[in-house]
Amino acid sequence: MSPLPLLRGAAVAVAATALIATAATAPATAHPRHQPEGPSEINGYRSVGYLMADTPVTRDFQIADLLKSGAIEDVTHINYAFGNVTENLVCEITDVPGEGDAYNDYLRLVSPQDSVDGKRDQKNRHQRLAGNFNQLKKLKQASPDTKVLISLGGWTWSDHFSAAAATAESREKLVTSCLDVYLRGNLPKVGGLGGEGVAAGIFDGIDVDWEWPVNGGETSNASPADRENFLALMEEFRRQLDAYGAETGEDYLLTAFAPAGGWNTNAGGWTDPRLFEVVDFLNIQGYDYAGGWTGNTGHQGNLHPDGANNWGLALDNAVGLYTAAGARPDQLNLGIPAYGQGWTNVTVGDRAVWTPDPTVTSIGTKPYSEIRSIGQGYYDPALGASWRYDAVSGQWWSLDDPKSVQQKAEWLAEQGFGGAMWWDLSGDYRNELGSTLGDTLRAAEEGPLD
Repeated sequence: MSPLPLLRGAAVAVAATALIATAATAPATAHPRHQPEGPSEINGYRSVGYLMADTPVTRDFQIADLLKSGAIEDVTHINYAFGNVTENLVCEITDVPGEGDAYNDYLRLVSPQDSVDGKRDQKNRHQRLAGNFNQLKKLKQASPDTKVLISLGGWTWSDHFSAAAATAESREKLVTSCLDVYLRGNLPKVGGLGGEGVAAGIFDGIDVDWEWPVNGGETSNASPADRENFLALMEEFRRQLDAYGAETGEDYLLTAFAPAGGWNTNAGGWTDPRLFEVVDFLNIQGYDYAGGWTGNTGHQGNLHPDGANNWGLALDNAVGLYTAAGARPDQLNLGIPAYGQGWTNVTVGDRAVWTPDPTVTSIGTKPYSEIRSIGQGYYDPALGASWRYDAVSGQWWSLDDPKSVQQKAEWLAEQGFGGAMWWDLSGDYRNELGSTLGDTLRAAEEGPLD
């Protein structure tokens, strides 16, 4: 679910444009059969945040920072990213570079200054769980209403889903292994860490990030049979989660990261009523509508379509694909990016220029915290889009800022949707975006979640 180019196909629509140039400043029900107990909501809405396993090391964003910054008050669900479906076609936690992250998951010893409770990890016979899993366990003790899910796959680790979902036997084997590792908490022993049941009770459910059935994503491991197999896999997850919940007395969530373009939604089975029947909610991709692959500047997370540009991709069109197919609005969360897509050698700053220009070069993505003050801020309420332009460096960044986040939050509340989702929590600046979302939802009419 990391930033990625979309396979396109949303319906094209035309929207009027009204530009306002301004410096960017902050403005002064789940499935009824599976809703967990506890008020894991903000005024009747969800706020789901993805948490990448490596950000404590790569960005110095610690799980404890969710408490220190106050962000935990604006997040109801944390999707820990990612768990890998390996070449063995099961959920496994390995310490093989590129194929697992056991080090960050449960082996890395966390210092007292980075720990949720101020206590250091110690490698002795009394401690069998360290790393992020131990910090998530401590976080849930400090914030017991927060739900934590394991996200499986993502852009990089979706390459074995197709084979793992190919038969009834392989689906059952995959799901059983995922519950064994993440819900029952049986981790491989490494030194004195890991063991049977050491991670039990951390995860409240499973989030499936298969990118993408039938069409594939980063890899070509896909098949026309994926559509039926994906739906059957989700049904198998639901079956086993409910059976395990009957044993433990708990209700376990099943969610998924869902595509924005009609090409993926239709081909992969994402708008099939069978999916809506078994998932608690879907997180709809609300970003990567433009990037280096579009040949020039463009809005990557616009709420409304930018005319006929970029195949009409927009967040309102994306969620419309699902409601038109029968999904309940309260099952849908609107994806919002905490990062931006950037270009350089740009000479036009007050609007997006979709026409390809060979002199304009993509400079990839950066977290919101690093680009929030670059150049001049712009905001277009007709599109529900913000961006920044620096005439000196020629950099143009499509991003969400407090203005566009507030507009998206107000819109989702007006439409009766279930909430919003962030990719990802480490990209925010001192919870600036998260608090904007949370405060706007608190000020809205009470949401649809009970």
